Amino acid sequence: MKCWGANGSGQLGNGTVTNGTEAIEVDSLAGAVAIAAGTAHTCAVIAGGTVKCWGANSSGQLGSGTTTNAVVPVAVTGLAGAIAVAAGSAHSCALVVGGTVKCWGANSSGQLGDGTPTGSLTPVTVTGVSGAIAVAAGNAHSCALLATGTVKCWGANSSGQLGNNTTIDSLTPVAVTGLAGANAISAGSFHTCAVLASGTVECWGQNLSGQLGNGATTSSSVPVVVSGLAGAASLGSGANHSCAVLAVGTVKCWGANSSGQLGDGTVTSSSTPVTTSGLTGAISVVGGGAYSCALLAARAAKCWGNNGSDQLGDERGTNSSVPVLVYGLSAAGRVGTGGGHSCAILLTTGTVRCWGYNANGQLGDGTTTNRPTPVTTIGLTSAIWVSPGGSHSCALLRAGAVKCWGDNTFGQLGNGTTVKLVDAGRGQRAERCSRARRRRLSLVRGVGERRRKMLGLQQHGSAR
Repeated sequence: MKCWGANGSGQLGNGTVTNGTEAIEVDSLAGAVAIAAGTAHTCAVIAGGTVKCWGANSSGQLGSGTTTNAVVPVAVTGLAGAIAVAAGSAHSCALVVGGTVKCWGANSSGQLGDGTPTGSLTPVTVTGVSGAIAVAAGNAHSCALLATGTVKCWGANSSGQLGNNTTIDSLTPVAVTGLAGANAISAGSFHTCAVLASGTVECWGQNLSGQLGNGATTSSSVPVVVSGLAGAASLGSGANHSCAVLAVGTVKCWGANSSGQLGDGTVTSSSTPVTTSGLTGAISVVGGGAYSCALLAARAAKCWGNNGSDQLGDERGTNSSVPVLVYGLSAAGRVGTGGGHSCAILLTTGTVRCWGYNANGQLGDGTTTNRPTPVTTIGLTSAIWVSPGGSHSCALLRAGAVKCWGDNTFGQLGNGTTVKLVDAGRGQRAERCSRARRRRLSLVRGVGERRRKMLGLQQHGSAR
């Protein structure tokens, strides 16, 4: 398991509290089969049915029986048979074999569902839920999808996020009004959504930013249909937005967009679904506070939206209104930005494509013409890492070699010259020429040295 982003409470699980600008491996964790991330804590289901959590624990959301933060995974006490986990703001829930649900952590709004408002440092059984097949957690509410296609929710309900046509908190599960045929659920801070068997999506709860997707900004305590959305396969919700993966592998999002979390290239909120730009082959999507991430069929991950805590995992630290590739994942390629140009590795071929400013040949396409769209770098295959500089670029190849191209005023291409190169193929040839020139110089110097030695011997002999 790998995590990235904010880490002030140890929620990356790598033994530190330093933010992760790219995906880094969680310490002491093996066999993870399902994961969930809360506001400042993370949990994983381990093969065999146990759960481990790490990060913030002021309300006991790690389930370890204490309120001590953990920078590496700790076992949830007394929990067995878990098959899925959900993490809210300061509570967590697990789906257990047999269809029951257990929760732990904060409970002031009844989000643990055990009929009390008392928090628990260890798991308690949710009252009146059986036959559950999925679980979701919002800021202070929780929901379970039942095998019958109905949904039950419990906890905070000030915005109607429980969907039972009231705004009254509930300490025990209540049925979502008029919802049938659901096969997936997700929860935002104060809203909830469900995918129906028909491929449509219905949402309920707070709607100030259009996160219900019905073309309005009026909250609803009962489900409303997300407008113009068909073929949805799975869901993910952030604080005030939601996204759906369509059967064709594209993603559509709706709701708040001040940080670009809808991924459509704008920062304009939308009360109806908009298509996330340039994203294909998606198989699942999740939402964070003001960002989103998608897992791709190629086993890469792309994220978009707010990046103030490096939660996009692309090392840049700046927001992005379109998806960017998460660095450090085994199947992922690399996207990098330079002074005025960018480069990306194609996952399938190892080739590199660059775009932007090109006065020094830093795009590597054999020209010095600026390119508003990606062009292929000439003479480069099997790249596994690319790093654009101010006015040059370099790539690491699978065999361990490095090629560079572009400006070379200060020898930044590393080929023994200060000659600018406008493609990686020329870089290779120039390197060979440079090596040959150095060999010739070495030979000349060797001959000169031998001559000097012979001359010295002759002079020495004459003097003697």
